This record gives sequence, structure tokens and C-alpha cells, in this order.
Amino acid sequence: MGLADRNFEIIHTNGVNLRCVVEGDGPLIILMHGWPQCWYLWRHQIDPLIEQGWKVCVPDQRGYGMSDCPPDVHDYKIKTLCADIDGLATALGYDEYALMIHDWGAIAGWNVALLYPDRVRAVVGLSVPYARWTEPEWCTQEYWGDQFFYWAHFCEEEGLAERLLEEDIRLSLKTMHIHTSGDRGKGATPKQEGVRSLLEAVTAPPDELPAWMTEEDLDYYVQMYEISGFRGGINWYRNIPTLHSDTKELENAKITQPAIFVQGSRDIVEHMVSRDSQLENFDDLRATHVLDGIGHWVQVEAAEELNRICLDFLADFV
Repeated sequence: MGLADRNFEIIHTNGVNLRCVVEGDGPLIILMHGWPQCWYLWRHQIDPLIEQGWKVCVPDQRGYGMSDCPPDVHDYKIKTLCADIDGLATALGYDEYALMIHDWGAIAGWNVALLYPDRVRAVVGLSVPYARWTEPEWCTQEYWGDQFFYWAHFCEEEGLAERLLEEDIRLSLKTMHIHTSGDRGKGATPKQEGVRSLLEAVTAPPDELPAWMTEEDLDYYVQMYEISGFRGGINWYRNIPTLHSDTKELENAKITQPAIFVQGSRDIVEHMVSRDSQLENFDDLRATHVLDGIGHWVQVEAAEELNRICLDFLADFV
């Protein structure tokens, strides 16, 4: 189904309005994207889920796309992000829902499952494992010394990162998508000496787009970021230092819901936190799938394979 045919609704939840794709009939599943994305990342999953019998809700999350983008950093604390998602289910009239989660949407989504255990039925986790792995110190340049790390860049001088990314939105989005994909240059590593921005830290993208992204896809992302800017999404990162202190009650909690985890073999997240580190944090982790040669964007880089894996798991809950 094309963009013009999607059904968008503005849903009020937790004090903000989120623009969502809402389609289908049946039990509810909510799809949570991360950075730098919007609902459009899930474009290849929506129709297969509807055909399986789900009601699908795919928000532009707080700070993204055509949803509300409050400027204050404190408006993006972890429990606030989680309450947004649970509130979508309430607004749609559901007591229970399943989740598909990716990137920052996975960090928040695992916490949704922990904070609302009687509401979340099942979880499909993509890319980012569940573990309390983030360290507040990683958000300081002092920790990294002369080494560039984008968390510190985002957090240390509020407003700088988004201003630099917004100087050329198309180049920023193209660069970040390709650099974190399975199509990035073999052995490509961030540059360090004299680096002052995220785009300086990574290899410039080739002129030709990879097979999983068209010029029309990139056009749509540019349109969305011309509306939202980058500040909202980066504000999620600026709350990493309080992520664990704000959820102390979850320190030893496990994901109790049935879950699976899917990651590309070339996902850069694996270099930050091992997928095996999450195994002790689940009561019912039914499978871990590693897709060979695939990078961070499993939804588009390996759409058919991912859909098969997810639909096989979700068939028990529809």
C-alpha cells in the first residue's frame, strides 16, 4: 500500500499528540521506531501484520515526524516515553497489546514491557538487546578523551548536534542510514582526529543509494525531518544519564512476556552491547535470529526474512 493510502490518526496520549498509522482489525500491536526514523521505517511490515489479523498502530514517536516535538530535554525521560506507548493502547480501547521494537524504540519498548507487564502480551525485539547496559559516563567527552563518541557529542553542548545535522538534512539522513547498514564499507570505522560532528566521524556515503532505499524513501525522510528537526530525537539520548536512576525498581527485573530477538550480523549495536548479554534477562526468550550480512535496518534490508520470522512468532498471539 502506498503512502497516500495509509490511514493516519492523531492520538492524544500522555499530554502529547502522536501521528500514527492505525489500520486493521484484531488484537493490537504497536511498532516503535528509533533514531533517526519515523513510522516509515515499518512500511514493509504493516500490511503483512494486518493480513495476519492484527490491528496495527505505528506512531511517529514523541519528537519525530508529525507528532508533537516538545523542546525540553526533560520531556523525553524514559517513563514518559513508555507512558506515551501504553496510552496509545488505552486511547484505541485496548487493555492488552504486543510490541515490535527497534533501536531507541527497543530501549523504550523493553521498558514498556517491564513497566506494564499485565498489558504487554509479547515482544519482537530488533537490533538492541535488553540489558541495563547504558552508562551515564558514556555521555561525557571526559570519559572518551580524544575519541569521538556520538552520545557525548549529543549531550555535552545542547543544541549543537541538531544544528549541524540540520545544515544538510538530506546528506545527514543518507549518511547515517548507509553508514549503519550492512552496505557500509567493509571495515569502515569512525574517524577520530579533529572530529567535531557526527558526519565528520563517519565515511561519506556513495552517490548511489542501496537497494533497500529509493530516492522517494529518502525524500520522505527529508520531508519529515524538515518538519520535526533533529532536536526531539536527540533529546532521547540526552536522558541516557537518568535512564537507570529513573527506573531503579527495574534493576533486577526480567522480561516475563514471550519474546524473540532479531539482529543483523553487521549491526553496529553488537559492538556496543552483545546480544548474548541479554539471555539472563528473560523468562521466555523463544529465539534469537542473526541475519547474515544485514546491518541496523533489518526492517528494510531484509524485509521478507524478517516478516517471516516475526509472523511465525506472532501467530501464537493473534
